Amino acid sequence: MAKTEDAADPHDESSRPVVDRSIRRPLGSTGLVANVLGLGAGPLGDARHDEHAMTRLIHEALDLGVELFDTAPSYGLSEDRLGRALAGRRERVIVSTKVGYGVPGEADWTGRCIERGIDLARERLRVDVIDVVHLHSCDSQTLRRADVRDALLSAREAGKVRHLGYSGDGEPLAEARRWSELSVVQTSFNLVDQHARDGADNRAWLGKRTLMNAAFAREAPLSPDVAEYRRRWCEADWPDEVRRDPARAALRFAAFGGPDVVLVGTARVENLRVAVAAIEEGPLPAELHVALVEIATRHAWPGLV
Repeated sequence: MAKTEDAADPHDESSRPVVDRSIRRPLGSTGLVANVLGLGAGPLGDARHDEHAMTRLIHEALDLGVELFDTAPSYGLSEDRLGRALAGRRERVIVSTKVGYGVPGEADWTGRCIERGIDLARERLRVDVIDVVHLHSCDSQTLRRADVRDALLSAREAGKVRHLGYSGDGEPLAEARRWSELSVVQTSFNLVDQHARDGADNRAWLGKRTLMNAAFAREAPLSPDVAEYRRRWCEADWPDEVRRDPARAALRFAAFGGPDVVLVGTARVENLRVAVAAIEEGPLPAELHVALVEIATRHAWPGLV
């Protein structure tokens, strides 16, 4: 499943930046428009986090200019908390969630699971229509199933979903891009994982793992995917500007290097403020950006699922 991440240590809390309203982008050909920074809502689904604190986080995200919130049924209480916190504040908000698994009494990755999963997500999110529904990191074989495709198309035709998407990487992403009906993709995109740029088209593109799961600041034990990001980070010869503040450099690189929206997963308001401040600085110098693309090209790092 897609991973969530926390940003690096926060800067001074006394400043309260807001995402420049001019940094809004069309999401591919969907007709949707959103600010470049989105909230990856995985961490706020952790039951150990206080309910009221998570509501404040969501409201603060709105006040900071965040317009797109990405969640999933595997993110604990995330969908429920978003549904409650966004009630009455849905203007200009885009909610993206995922389906394909975890429906009681239904086999994963079947049409019936997807059909019921969409209805359950609508209940948890307290909406009649979900803006974007992704298949969540399923394999290529699943993407070729007629019942899976039919369930998604039926939900869209019934007005339960506005746009269909795929969240994942590798060969399944290439398979998903063969679906003309999918108008949104969500992929990993960061300094050490730039593979998703290959094959990018006019679909809306949401970038996840933009901070490399903070692999630059973590030590063992690590999950296999984060360990791989850590290995890549350690093996490359990064410019001093990047090593001094990798989170800031990574966000600026991703926000102005491919995806329409970059997702930052955090349960801390301070980290959102840091992300906003980084993006407010604008693109990295052109020469530095080119150098970072060349590093990834030279190492030929494949997309990480």
